[in-house]
This record gives sequence, C-alpha cells and structure tokens, in this order.
Amino acid sequence: MADMPSPRLAADEFQRRLLAWFDRYGRHDLPWQSPRSAYRVWVSEIMLQQTQVATVIPYFERFMARFPTLESLANAPQDEVLHLWTGLGYYARARNLHKAAQVAEAEHGGELPCESVDALMMLPGIGRSTAGAIIAQSTGQRAAILDGNVKRSLTRLHAVPGWPGKPAVEHTLWTLADYYTPSTRLADYTQAIMDFGATLCKRSKPDCPSCPFNDVCLAYAQGEPQRYPESKPKKALPTRQTIMLMLRDLEGRVWLEQRPPSGLWGGLWGLPQFDTHSELNDWLEANVINPERLSRPPSFYHTFSHFRLEITPQPVSCDRLGGVRESGVWYDINHPPALGLAAPVKALLSQLAPFTLDPTPGHA
Repeated sequence: MADMPSPRLAADEFQRRLLAWFDRYGRHDLPWQSPRSAYRVWVSEIMLQQTQVATVIPYFERFMARFPTLESLANAPQDEVLHLWTGLGYYARARNLHKAAQVAEAEHGGELPCESVDALMMLPGIGRSTAGAIIAQSTGQRAAILDGNVKRSLTRLHAVPGWPGKPAVEHTLWTLADYYTPSTRLADYTQAIMDFGATLCKRSKPDCPSCPFNDVCLAYAQGEPQRYPESKPKKALPTRQTIMLMLRDLEGRVWLEQRPPSGLWGGLWGLPQFDTHSELNDWLEANVINPERLSRPPSFYHTFSHFRLEITPQPVSCDRLGGVRESGVWYDINHPPALGLAAPVKALLSQLAPFTLDPTPGHA
C-alpha cells in the first residue's frame, strides 16, 4: 500500500460496482469468449494490442478458421500467417505469435504454459498484461492486467500524475491494478475492466455521468478527466524517404520481394525499395529487359511510431527480368497469392488493378 495512492474504494466495493456495470452493459458475445480457451484468448489479446475490438473481430474469425489450434498455427508457413494479418499493422505481433506457437509446440506439448505469468512471459511477444489476461480469462487464476484502457481508468480514478509509460508511474498503476483484482469471477472482471475503459472511460468524451465511480473519481471531481493520463512527451518525428519500384511485366504482374525477417515490415512482401533514383536506375539496368517508365503517382506519407516515411512510387513496365531472382515473385493482381503485404504496398497494388485490363507496356 505504501507504493500506491490511497485506494478510492475498498477492493470488494470496486469489484462489486464494476461487475454490476459489466453484467448490464459489458460485452458478452465477443468471438473469443465462446468457446473460451487459452489459445483463443491469446490470439485475441495480441490482435487487440493497439487495435480496436470492431477492427479485430473479422480478422480473429478468419484467423481461427485457418488456424483453429495452436498446433495448426505452429506448423503454418510464416507467409500465410502474415497474409492473414495484412491490414492489422504492427506485424511484429504476427511474427512473435507464430514464433511463440512454435516454442509452445516444441517445449510445452502444444499448450501455452499457463501455470504462471512468468512462464507465459518467456514466450515471444507476451508481456505481463497479456499474460495476466490469458491466465485470468482462460484458467480463472488470479492475475492482474494493465492494458491501455486499464491505465486510463485507474489514472483518472486516482488522478495519478505523469505519463503512464514512465517506470515509476507504471509501477504505481500495477500496484493499483493488483489491489483491485478479485479472486473470483476473474474472466468477467478482466473483460469488465477492459470494457469499462474502452466504452465508458474513453480517451475522448468519457461518459462521466454514467460512470459507477463518478462519486469517488478524483479526475471527475477536478472537472478535467481528459487531463489524465498525461501524454507521452512529444518529439518531432523525423522523415525518411524511399522510392518504391512498381515493376510490371507483359502480363500485368508486379514484381515483389520479401523483406528481411527483422526490421521494417519484417518478413512481409513488398515492392523493391531504393534510397535514390540513381540506385533505382542501376538496378533496372542490371536486372530488367526493356524497362519503360510510366506516369508516376504522387508521393505520399506512411507514419510509424518513430518516423514518417515519404514514399515515391515509380511505375516501370518491362518485357522480363534479366535473370531468375530468388528473392522475389511475380504477383498476379487478378489472382493474388496468399502473401503478407505491407499496408502501403497493398494500397499501391490496388491502384494498379484497373491497368491490368491492358497490360501492354506504355498503355498504363
């Protein structure tokens, strides 16, 4: 108790109010809730990181249709996993999910090691909050969670100063989260506290008059709940530039190359990229038979968490490549193979689709 602010409510009263709200207003029909298993909860929790429930649901359902078990995921090629993830973003999540499934298959008999939070955290991509959510929702063991929704709710309830990403602030919030976590109805409580932050104590326009804690919430008493939690100190995002080669052959197919396993868009398929037009010209001269530049679409930006990427597309038609390149494939837009694509690449390919009706070079 010395490491946290004075609780605004006794733990049992907090639980009673939250669960009463959840029983009436919470989400009870999410696809990972029935049937509920450690595997299904795990996949949903990874997908829900940085992504809203409404966006995740169709991805989750497609993912489960193809990979209904941990074993099926572990034995799948990474390309297929990334293909089903295309559009969700944050592709390291998919790569880690795949790696973790393989580790669980090889070292834990095809099951997630749900005996403890620490055991789950040994798997790639599973942090403390995700581990707690898996255990609480699938086994009923007591484990706290602290996702973004919970951080926001507890920060407002206690008017906790500071950015939650700071270790000291995060430690305070974990202490509060653990204090309020019950020993019964763990699956309901875990879903309830996530739903509460997602649907009531929202980032913008929180519905304070309907909140079951508005009589004890310090941020509400101060009249400025949206002041909490404090934002991460901002730094100007640097801008990088890249040229993406949209190379089409006589059949209208587009040349794609697989990215290295780690780094930006790791393991995904994309257009060849170059830092300068000189590098692009050298590559075309060395690898392409009869290249012909086509009219260029405008440049655009794709924003990552730590920089902005200015993308300049350069369409080029050709007869063929000068040799077999093991790093790539010809991608048929009309009959696309199951490959994981980076979001900007997918967008550029969709722009090319109308031109495949007349694949003759120079007519695009």
